[in-house]
Amino acid sequence: MRILLIIMALVFVLTSCSSSRPKGTTEAEVLFREAKVLMEAGRFILATEKLNRIRSKYPYSYYATFAELLAADVLFKQENYAEAAAAYIVFKDFHPKHKKSDYVLWKIGESFFKQLPETFDRDLSSGFEAIKYFKELKRVHAKSEYAKNADESIGKCEEMIRQKEKYIADFYFKTKVYDAARFRYENIIEVFQEPKVRAHAMVRAIEASSKLKDLAYCKHNKDVYSELIKKDYKEQLDEALEACLSLNQ
Repeated sequence: MRILLIIMALVFVLTSCSSSRPKGTTEAEVLFREAKVLMEAGRFILATEKLNRIRSKYPYSYYATFAELLAADVLFKQENYAEAAAAYIVFKDFHPKHKKSDYVLWKIGESFFKQLPETFDRDLSSGFEAIKYFKELKRVHAKSEYAKNADESIGKCEEMIRQKEKYIADFYFKTKVYDAARFRYENIIEVFQEPKVRAHAMVRAIEASSKLKDLAYCKHNKDVYSELIKKDYKEQLDEALEACLSLNQ
């Protein structure tokens, strides 16, 4: 009787497990649905195993391509953002016209965005990559729901990059490496549009030129900077120009 009860219990467990599987017309579809459920439940290893089974046993299935994308989603959910970015990029390269290409671009941008450090004085290469893919998303899929929040993420990345560029330029200026400082300030003026940052860079570029006794630079940029300068910085620019142009006397 005891053995019979054990057998009945095992049959019940096996029957329950098999009946709890998601429905699907093919085994590949069932595995895919199982993987999605497991991912949402945070059971990432099991989800990955299901997806790998699809890709190895059913490589020509309709769900094989979606399994690739879901595998990247699993990495993102695990906060393995560098690996997720790489997986999404591979998917994008192999399936450039996929119907979820807008989603893929968004997730690539998000994967790089999530790698940004907390402070601007560290490596910001992921910020440049995030901007690149968010801008591609906006350009290629302007009407996509995923493009709506791209500007906010781009703005955050650009703000950190501006802060770092200004920090480096100011560091060179304070340490009297004026040629390197001016080069950085010129890059800020050319690349960034934020008025306050550009105005600061213009004033400092002229001050650095004065320290370098480069009268030609001041003469060449006098009218350009005077036209572009933010009003609040106009007086500072005039003072810097006057000091630099006085080198001719």
